Amino acid sequence: MTQKRDYYEVLGVEKNASNDQIKDSYRKLAMQYHPDRNKEVGAEEKFKEISEAYAVLSDAQKRVQYDHLGHAGFDQQYSREDIFRGADFDSIFRDMGFGDLFRTFFGGSGFGGGGGGYERADRGQDIGCNIEITLEEAARGVERDIQIPRTEKCDTCNGSGAKPGTNVMQCQKCRGAGKVQVKHAFVMLIQDCPQCRGRGVHVETPCVSCSGSGLVRRKRNISVKIPMGIEDGSRLRLRGEGEMSVNGRGVGDLYVIVQVLPNQLFVREGDDLYRVEMITFPQAALGAEISVPTLDGPAMVKIQPGTQSGEVVRVKGRGMPRMRGYGKGDLIVRVGIFVPEKLTSQQRVLLEQLAKEFGTDISAKRGKFRF
Repeated sequence: MTQKRDYYEVLGVEKNASNDQIKDSYRKLAMQYHPDRNKEVGAEEKFKEISEAYAVLSDAQKRVQYDHLGHAGFDQQYSREDIFRGADFDSIFRDMGFGDLFRTFFGGSGFGGGGGGYERADRGQDIGCNIEITLEEAARGVERDIQIPRTEKCDTCNGSGAKPGTNVMQCQKCRGAGKVQVKHAFVMLIQDCPQCRGRGVHVETPCVSCSGSGLVRRKRNISVKIPMGIEDGSRLRLRGEGEMSVNGRGVGDLYVIVQVLPNQLFVREGDDLYRVEMITFPQAALGAEISVPTLDGPAMVKIQPGTQSGEVVRVKGRGMPRMRGYGKGDLIVRVGIFVPEKLTSQQRVLLEQLAKEFGTDISAKRGKFRF
């Protein structure tokens, strides 16, 4: 499999590029490689590559995910269809004079194939939000209530857009289809009906609540169940909790990005947890049993005699729950030797005696330092 190029490199922009810079760069490259203008070998693949890069970098949430995860991690989170869903290609191609040729060129099914399309008229927009949780909440799972602003069907007119008691007429231009055919050069394109804006109906007396659109903007409380063992940056999909489509026929999805906050006691790597535990020289030399914190409460860990600074002790099953399997990861304790900054007179005497036993010279010799 050919390794993907960095999206920023593909569009020729810096990683701190603004949305306008990303859009301008894509517009120039699309004009150069669009299949309706460029018939050279490889132009089509180049066009697909720059379009994929724009679909990701023009979406704020996808861009953050890509910057955090890179290609490998991002491709595990997003399917090819998800990458292109919601990307604003129509306005760009209309400005360029191509109309809906992007959709026509790819057969109405987007890059990923299979009937989903990069945007369907009968499906609302997907929306997203972020949720922050603690490591402890990630370990046991948690349910959170969030408030999401979204477009919904108007309750007053039940989405018809007409004042209750009045009639809704079929759009004469598109005859209720919501789509019309427009000829561009030698190609017949299909686009939203300009008269009804894709709804397929004409409203004579608009609903007061929604001004005839059939849609209203509301803040909706939604409960999100976060599973045990979820990792930082994971994405949860809540089907049917997104925006209502313009024609009121379908609803998009809600994507929740889970951010696990840093923990003061542990560092997480996959399903394992890491921490540093300081012990004294006598404990390291003679061996000991010490108490260390875990997510389930304190656990006793045995330190073997002669343990060196930097050695690790693995505590089985005291890590994070495995999302895609059974059991838990481990807690890895890295041992450090604590050296006191100040000593009592008795401690100093004892350490000097120990130094003599080891044959260690601790006397400070004065003299010139030479290389």
